[in-house]
Amino acid sequence: MGPQRMYGLTPWVRRLLVANLLVFLIQSTLLTSPSFAGAFGFSPAHAWQYPWTFLTYMFLHAGIPHILFNMLMLFVFGSSVEDRMGGRVFVLFYLLCGIGGAASSFILRQLVPVSQIIGASGAVLGVAVAFAWYWPDHPVFVFPLPDPVPAKWLVTFLVALDLVLALVGASDGIAHLAHLGGVGTALLYLRGQAWWVARGERRGRGPPSESSVLVSQPPRVSRGSSIPASAQRGKSRGAGEPDARANAEIDRVLDKIIATGVESLTPAERKFLTEISRRLRTPPPKA
Repeated sequence: MGPQRMYGLTPWVRRLLVANLLVFLIQSTLLTSPSFAGAFGFSPAHAWQYPWTFLTYMFLHAGIPHILFNMLMLFVFGSSVEDRMGGRVFVLFYLLCGIGGAASSFILRQLVPVSQIIGASGAVLGVAVAFAWYWPDHPVFVFPLPDPVPAKWLVTFLVALDLVLALVGASDGIAHLAHLGGVGTALLYLRGQAWWVARGERRGRGPPSESSVLVSQPPRVSRGSSIPASAQRGKSRGAGEPDARANAEIDRVLDKIIATGVESLTPAERKFLTEISRRLRTPPPKA
């Protein structure tokens, strides 16, 4: 999992691509009336009258370049992030970033009046931020640049561009505040996730010493000796299955990987995962 999956399609990325393209096709052929966009696009001034538009606006697009750019970003960054987060968390994160984009425009509507917002840019930029968070130095090829750009600098440039254009009040028809709202929501989520893992470690769930991280091997039983009850319980579970303590440690280490990346693992934690993998691959002895 990770950047090596960059150009594969994971389930929710595929569904989101299909949903956006299908809605755009309907929007461009069957429901071309402005009333369709008016009913499902997000208007900060009428948000409480049409609360569903906090969600539906991100599936509408203003034209072919608009949807192509957003879907290209989702295609490039989405699958790796879904692999990292898991499908259910990923789609909730995507929608949360989109809702954050609408919320930012709603909160700041007095400072920057916006009539209507449509498009998945806030959600997609949130996904791009998550990619750069997890793999900051991963190279991304950007046409027409001759050399790849590290993900962290590409995403920083996109965010900085939106910030500058929002500050100068550019009249380019682009909802820069919605973009920044998606980015801010993504950062809050990722930082909150990292804080939650660190908090759990500070409260006693932190990485134990290397000697206690590894799961102890099943006790050796000499021929003719009786088998202790604890060993019999272990045998009934299967020699390759971790005990409850190991399962708890696996959950903690996986949470840490999700929050701060595999590079943050200590040598003891890496050794623990290697040992667990070996134990699970080893078939139990025949009775």
